[in-house]
Amino acid sequence: MFQPLAAAALAATLATLPAVAAAQSAPPAGRLLASNCFQCHGTNGKGPGFDRLAGKSASEIYEELVEFKLGREDEGGLMSRHAQGYTDAQLHAIAQYLSTLR
Repeated sequence: MFQPLAAAALAATLATLPAVAAAQSAPPAGRLLASNCFQCHGTNGKGPGFDRLAGKSASEIYEELVEFKLGREDEGGLMSRHAQGYTDAQLHAIAQYLSTLR
């Protein structure tokens, strides 16, 4: 016998499975956004010839990124241009991820 309520519950459960699987396997947003940083600063935040990011706090990194975005540091330079492409929330996510590098 067909039970509409049971069928609806099953459909709702199945509909959430792809989202749950994606959330469990997706890297943190900050890591994805920070991938642009890796070109110069290295994936470990210790790139040669560039400022070391590893070991800095999230607030310190965020403040530096805001300074770049506002053009107070590196005016017209590469970091300034990169930072201008991100929202405030994205800068927070980047800073949070980079602060985990040791």
